[in-house]
Parts: sequence; C-alpha cells; structure tokens
Amino acid sequence: MSVATFISRILGFARDMIFAAYFGATVISDTFFAAFKIPNLLRELFAEGSMSSAFIPVLTEYRQKYGDGEAIRLVRITFTFIAAIVGAVCVLGIIFSPAIVTVIAPGFLGSPEKFSLTVLLTRIMFPFLLFISLAALVMGALNTKKIFFIPALAPAMLNIVLILSIVLFESRSKQPITAAAIGVMVGGLVQLAFQLPSFFRNGYKLGIDTSFGHPGLKRMSVLLVPATLALAVNQINIIVGNIIASFLP
Repeated sequence: MSVATFISRILGFARDMIFAAYFGATVISDTFFAAFKIPNLLRELFAEGSMSSAFIPVLTEYRQKYGDGEAIRLVRITFTFIAAIVGAVCVLGIIFSPAIVTVIAPGFLGSPEKFSLTVLLTRIMFPFLLFISLAALVMGALNTKKIFFIPALAPAMLNIVLILSIVLFESRSKQPITAAAIGVMVGGLVQLAFQLPSFFRNGYKLGIDTSFGHPGLKRMSVLLVPATLALAVNQINIIVGNIIASFLP
C-alpha cells in the first residue's frame, strides 16, 4: 500500500507541475479548482473516507458469518444502492450547477464569463463523483479479500489520465481547461475500471439488486452517519475558504 501510494503521490506532483505549466495561477485555474470543489467534497464525504469505514467491517462480518455467497450479494446490493443514490445526486448537481457555483464561489458573480465557465466545468466533472464512489466500493470489497496493492494504486490512474488529457488535448479544445475537466471525469472511470479485473477474479459480480431493506445495508447506513459528520467539519472549512477566496482579485 505504501509503495502504491508513493507512486500515486509522485504522479500527483507531476500532475500539479503540468497543470501549472499549462494554465498557471490564472482566472482559468480559479474556475477549475472552484468547480472541482463540490464533487471532490462529496467524494470525501460519501466515497473514499466514510465508505471504507462503514463498508469494510460490515462486509467482513457477513463473509465470516454467512459465507462468500451472502457477501457477494451484499456487494451487489450496495453497488445498486450507490449507483441509484449517487447517480441521482450527479443528475441534480448537473442541473443545479449555477446555484451550486453561486454558493461556493459567490465572488465569481461579478464576472459572467468566469461564472459560466465554472458552471460548465462543474457539469463536466460531476459524474466523477459516481465513478469514484463505485471505485471506493470495489476497493473496499478487495480489501476484505486482503488485496491492497491494486486498490491503493488505482488513484494513480486518475493522475495519469489527467496528465494525458492536458498534454494531448489542451491545444485542441476551444476552452483548453475543459480538457482537464474531462480528464477528471474519465480518470474517475478509469480508476474504477482498473480494479475490476481483480474484483471479478476474486469471485465478485456486479449486477442490479434492489433489496435495499437488507440488514447489512442498513448497518452500513448507520455507520456512515458519524463518519460523514466527522469528515464534514473539515470540508466546511474548505468551502468557507473557497467562498472568501472567490472575492479576491
């Protein structure tokens, strides 16, 4: 896990260098980082942070008590639940992006061009939340099988895709920064897809199962509440900082 995380961090550093080289500390960069705040904030709340703390212990318990068959079914139910709920959040986020940007970057209202570009980037990047939430589910399922390297390396895929998107498509886009936004969205999908071969090799299956009354899913929901509230404190600080920063020149 340490090796995989180290690789991801080095690639993240390279990503930041390339982003700075292409876009610099400019108005365009401001729009990208403001737009990325909401899907990234929701990722911290509902995917990588709280998901692991709620999903892994419940799935481990079900495997020990009821066997692999019931554990696989619980994964399928959770997959369906996340796809439905987070998918709906993404649709609403895309529809109400102007209102969201008004809340998180009210200072942008003084520049219609800056505001509209931030709205566009927000809409492009919102599906990232769905992909990264499903990737977190797959990661948790693999961790319960004591598979750690592939899930820990998966975030590196996001960095690789974002780097390639900027380098290859920045000059070909009417709005160059949209290349980075599309890279974030596709990177989330690739982060999910990168883990799926290992996921399937270990007996897991994806499919639709709407048994949302399953006791395992209910237990996860209960465990999610305190984890989400704890993570929300730091995210509120970030949003407040973003609101203040949006009024700066």
